[in-house]
Amino acid sequence: MRFIHPGLTEAEVIRARAEYGSNAVTSQKVETFWDKLIDNLKDPIIVILIVALAVTVGLMFFGYAEWYEGFGIALAVVIATLVATWSEYSNERSFQRLLEEASRIKVKAFRNGHLSQILIDELVVGDVVLLQPGDTIPADGLLIAGHAEVDEAALTGESEPVKKTALPEGIADQEAAEEHRLARAGLLVDGECVMRVTAVGDQTRYGQTMKELLSAEDRLSPLQHKLSVLGGHIATFGYIGAVLIFVAFMFNNVFLQSAGLEDYLAQSPGVIVKDIVTALILAIIIIVVAVPEGLPMMIAMVLAINMKKLLSEKVLVRKLLGIETAGSLNLLFTDKTGTLTQGRLMVSAVLDGAGEQFETLEAIPQTLRDELGFALRNNTSAVIDATDPNDPKLVGADRTEQALLRFVTPYLAAPPADIIDHIPFNSSRKFSATQVRNTRALTLVKGAPEVVLAACTHWLDGAGQVQPLDRERLKSAMEGLTARAMRLLAVACTETPIDPQSNALPRPLSLLGVFGMRDELRPTSYPSVKLAKQAGIHVVMITGDAKETACAIARDVGLLEDDPEAVVLTSAELAAMSDEEVKRILPHLYVVARAYPTDKSRLVKLAKELNLVVGMTGDGVNDAPAVKNADVGFAMGSGTEMTKESSDIVILDDNFSSITKAVLYGRTLFKSIRKFLVFQLTVNLSAILVTFFGQFFGFDLPLTMTQLLWLNIIMDTLAGLAFAGEAALERYMREPPIRRDEALINADMWSAILINGSFIAAVSILFLTSPLTQDWFDGGHPAGSPEAMAKFLTAFFAFFVFVQIFNTFNARTQGLDLAEHLFDNQLFSLIIPSIMAIQVFFITFGGNILRTVGLNPAEWLIVLAMAILVIPLDLARKVLRNRLFGNPVRA
Repeated sequence: MRFIHPGLTEAEVIRARAEYGSNAVTSQKVETFWDKLIDNLKDPIIVILIVALAVTVGLMFFGYAEWYEGFGIALAVVIATLVATWSEYSNERSFQRLLEEASRIKVKAFRNGHLSQILIDELVVGDVVLLQPGDTIPADGLLIAGHAEVDEAALTGESEPVKKTALPEGIADQEAAEEHRLARAGLLVDGECVMRVTAVGDQTRYGQTMKELLSAEDRLSPLQHKLSVLGGHIATFGYIGAVLIFVAFMFNNVFLQSAGLEDYLAQSPGVIVKDIVTALILAIIIIVVAVPEGLPMMIAMVLAINMKKLLSEKVLVRKLLGIETAGSLNLLFTDKTGTLTQGRLMVSAVLDGAGEQFETLEAIPQTLRDELGFALRNNTSAVIDATDPNDPKLVGADRTEQALLRFVTPYLAAPPADIIDHIPFNSSRKFSATQVRNTRALTLVKGAPEVVLAACTHWLDGAGQVQPLDRERLKSAMEGLTARAMRLLAVACTETPIDPQSNALPRPLSLLGVFGMRDELRPTSYPSVKLAKQAGIHVVMITGDAKETACAIARDVGLLEDDPEAVVLTSAELAAMSDEEVKRILPHLYVVARAYPTDKSRLVKLAKELNLVVGMTGDGVNDAPAVKNADVGFAMGSGTEMTKESSDIVILDDNFSSITKAVLYGRTLFKSIRKFLVFQLTVNLSAILVTFFGQFFGFDLPLTMTQLLWLNIIMDTLAGLAFAGEAALERYMREPPIRRDEALINADMWSAILINGSFIAAVSILFLTSPLTQDWFDGGHPAGSPEAMAKFLTAFFAFFVFVQIFNTFNARTQGLDLAEHLFDNQLFSLIIPSIMAIQVFFITFGGNILRTVGLNPAEWLIVLAMAILVIPLDLARKVLRNRLFGNPVRA
């Protein structure tokens, strides 16, 4: 170690900590299990359920309801809230453990005259820290000895390392230029240096960014917004239905079963009070029936199931509603470095002296390949450890050197040639040269093309023959690489030895090749961006790179393909525009170059004002505020802890295609919710209509209160779970995203609910009033006898349950193929037959509790034949819909 410094004493450390604080950064408040539970209990549907539960419990104490009625509602509330709360809480605990591990990082600091390793949080202002390649800068400070190249992509988004030099003596801290300053979260990629800490904890740039996160405002997710609207509509529907049922019940008793109002009032007051109380109870039960208590539980289950599926796809969901919000995305702001690109410089193309281009090492002719491998292996200042020939260790190589050496990996295990002399690279010379003695004496040169090519007279062809240099063809090929935002570097050789006196470039040179390097796209980026655009998601790339580089990447990834009005802006151009101007051009904006963190936050804010559902991907500290403020934030798994903590979803493999997986599962969730609502609201509508109209046909209670509540429990709870496991179909990504303000129930859903619900109600009334059905289900007993009526009403109850069960097959697909991916949903395949079996069991053995008697096989066949009629009816509806309005199912 070449740096020695006395550092702070223990007394100075204590004073500094008392005056400036520790290096711990205030983190976001971690919600406890109970915090999350209380938040989930505030869900609008859950609130309605809790009110319904309170009413049911009250009725139970007065003898008007059974214990199991309230138990069913309570069970739905408990399962829904606990599943959602525990899923989020357990994921959050795992995430917090990762953050705690990150906070246990140790740094090398001089204390009491010697170098010590201390925890990062223990640093104080004035500490002197030793930094070596691979170290993350632990606080803000000044470089006081040595030199360094720092990757500040985590802070600024810039992919190029920044050179830092030591602060000259006599310069005050406040006068230090940016080239002497180091910021927390930067990564030392080359050099060795000593830093004096000037700011710790919340006072660092990193800490200030965290403060911005803590003040970020949340808003309801699209699903929460839609559910709050739906909750209001359901409550209204329930109240209207309850009033109608109350009126119908009293009308039946006053005018149909009595001679009129005068006759009815002549009865004893006890009878009248009993009728009024019964009507009120029935009305309240209708309100309970109208509330789909299975919906919250179904949402919690489908979120939890999809969370586990996504984890297998390398997507960690920190907030369950983040999945659903991802499915509603219509605008996605994405970082470039490390998200669309691989985050490291790579050789993308090699030109020979004739301008011919090669994209892989294997494509280069063998002789020329060997010469290039030898030249790069021996003209380097890096120390190469090729113990593992497939993954050699390169010490002291900058990003450019690493890219070149990794390109010729097969040659790195070869023993180095004898070095006679060396000219190191510097910014004024713009080249490096190494004179070696191998089978022949050679001087190997690499450097800026404009310098190296000026000294070249020939080039080496694929057969190893020297050819005259065709400068025009080579220049044209190089311009093609530059247009693709590549950094160029020329490699040449000569037999002229190095002049140790002048260190001048040896001449004449023979060109071996020109290397084109850039931070290359991930292989999956282009198809993933294309899939996102196909799904109706407008993707905007925000990067700290230069405009030319950003445009080249945007073209290659397909962002600029389809819009002739595509707009590319720099941060300065964006800053010069008013908010209204930015909103106008936002639909055609695809790239923001030289971006600052404030640009990202501003764009998210303006997009939300346009009522768009906004996503933001990021990995660096500079991305964290925008990730936090977006409707759904995606953090990269290799990103900073701050960004992960700010996110809803962590993309563990840093792969843009994983974002599209999250979108697909989000859309699947939304589809599942809609399927369940079609089914459940059809049940509710038909039950209310039957209860209402049954009064006018002489049936006080065609479905008893207990049957209504049993129907509610079995159809809400179990059927809700059945829809939770629906398969994620690729065709969902060919549909436009659901707008934030779009109703949860669309026109096609209303047609299914109203037509099927009315059909079930009509067939139910026909069942109740037809002499034919009464003959079918008299059990051989005299017509009108209690035994015949018990058999008849049991058959009606069985029909009403099974017609709803068969309707689940209609509801689970908008298409005509009812068996589509049926067995991909294992829950549906298990639960629906189980509901059928439970219903048969309860009808057979329900007795007085459910007002049922057993049915024989022939009676069951008639019930099932009538119930299954709902399937051809809905198929006819779908065929008519397809002809009149088009098929909503995307092929």
